[in-house]
Amino acid sequence: MKKLIATTLVAAVTLSVVGCSQSGGSQPTASGGGAAPAGNPKIGVAIYKFDDTFMTGVRNAISKAAEGKAEVDIVDSQNAQPTQNDKVDLFINKKVNALAINPVDRTAAGVLIDKAKQANIPLVFFNREPMPEDMQKWDKVYYVGAKAEESGTISGELIVDYWKANPEADKNKDGVLQYVMLKGEPGHQDAELRTKFSVKAIEDAGIKVEKVAEDTAMWDRVKGQEKMAAFLAASGDKIEAVLANNDDMALGAIEALKASGYFANGKYMPVVGVDATAPALKELEAGTLLGTVLNDANNQGKATLSIASSLAKGETPTKDSTGFDITDGKYVWVPYKKITKENMNDAK
Repeated sequence: MKKLIATTLVAAVTLSVVGCSQSGGSQPTASGGGAAPAGNPKIGVAIYKFDDTFMTGVRNAISKAAEGKAEVDIVDSQNAQPTQNDKVDLFINKKVNALAINPVDRTAAGVLIDKAKQANIPLVFFNREPMPEDMQKWDKVYYVGAKAEESGTISGELIVDYWKANPEADKNKDGVLQYVMLKGEPGHQDAELRTKFSVKAIEDAGIKVEKVAEDTAMWDRVKGQEKMAAFLAASGDKIEAVLANNDDMALGAIEALKASGYFANGKYMPVVGVDATAPALKELEAGTLLGTVLNDANNQGKATLSIASSLAKGETPTKDSTGFDITDGKYVWVPYKKITKENMNDAK
């Protein structure tokens, strides 16, 4: 009888060990807080909101880059930081091997870093850069994005090129470019820097400027249309150019301009945006959008996945392992590119 009980116990223990091995419970711990996967690493990805046109491009690029390399779980933070915090908590409870976060609020990144550090799960922020002091909190925090001041400079250069090539752009012949500005989210580094450097580029080219109006349209096409309609109602033909911090707002401005008779019978308004989204390229081809700036969603997504995957495996990311230059041991900068009708295939 004792021999039978002992044999049964050995069999039970053996089955228990096999079960743990199959579920991954007995695997060695990776750099992430969870168990190292038997196959590809598991990466939790949180987007600030799914219905942002540009971020949809980044999200799709992450999914494509992950094929055969990682299992990604991509969630919508619905433009609410508390929601994103909850999503990150769920990822941590699921013991993912790395996190990739497009923060709703860049100033809240420190809280997410603290959560990740406590769980020992490496973290890659993308597209919205955390504060520099937060980036220094932990050596397993990285950032993938583009330098917003560069996109602002290129936006301004697009207007400069048009102004110099088309003397009729100076409607009132006063030698001053009267413009309106559609800004993104207040306090967002991209909105602030694109606004500042686009105007600076025009001034640096020796062109005097006058701001007719400026308002936030929150990166949104509908809000861009509403704000532009208000600008036209207040200032009308005084406006000589439209600068928008992103393509969605630029497209909204174009709709308002169309409703006011622009882009027909020789009535034109130069409008520039940023992102080179597919809908923007259609307007570029139609001649209603003067130009945009390629914010490379494809490479931002690829770099984010590559860095996160490397970290998930317990590696220190390098150019050799990820394919991307890493600045100051933490930053991957994806360059912008000026896009006009002549080179729009580069954006496609």
